[in-house]
This record gives sequence, C-alpha cells and structure tokens, in this order.
Amino acid sequence: QVQLVESGGGLVQAGGSLRLSCAASGRTESITRMGWFRQAPGKEREFVAAINWSGISTFLANSVKGRFTISRDNTKNTALLQMNSLKPEDTALYYCAVVVAQTSRYDYWGQGTQVTVSS
Repeated sequence: QVQLVESGGGLVQAGGSLRLSCAASGRTESITRMGWFRQAPGKEREFVAAINWSGISTFLANSVKGRFTISRDNTKNTALLQMNSLKPEDTALYYCAVVVAQTSRYDYWGQGTQVTVSS
C-alpha cells in the first residue's frame, strides 16, 4: 500500500504561480512513476504531468508545457508540480497518483488539492 498526501493548492490570480506537493508513504520502494491529474467541474479527469521515480524522465501535457514543471525530492519521497503563468482554465481539483511495479497502473491516488485561478 502507498499513501499519498497533496498540498499547496489555493486561490491565485491569472499569471500567478503555485507549487503543489505530493508526499508518498508506505511501500514507496514499489513506486515507478508519480503523476498529476486534474478534474474541472463537468469535465473528465485529464493527465497533467508525470515523473519516473528515478527522476530521469518527465512528461507534460501539451496544455501545460512551458508553464508547469515536475520534479522529485528524493530525500522526502515527494514530487513537486511547479505551476507558473496560471490561467483560469487551469482551475481544477488536482490529484497525484502513483504507478507501482506490481501493476504498472496508477493504482494509488491522493485526495486532491483545489487550484482556483481567478481572471
């Protein structure tokens, strides 16, 4: 089992920045990838960013490339999502999730943190 706790959401004006954090605990040795997803009201959940647990490879959705970066703090089993130049359309509930070696799926999810960008 892996437990995930997100933090760092909030209300920000368009053009501002936020940094989301996802702390993993439990069987972290089984994690192979951590990802961020978001879901806006009335919309489907969408992929935002992911990082291999080695920290070597990162992946970003086209909608956030050039504005968001994902990184990992190896000492704290934490992944960070730095969000710059935020737009109102980035408003959503942001979730982190992890892939574990046993299933190769995003099987563990956090509770989510709300990001609201005002125009």
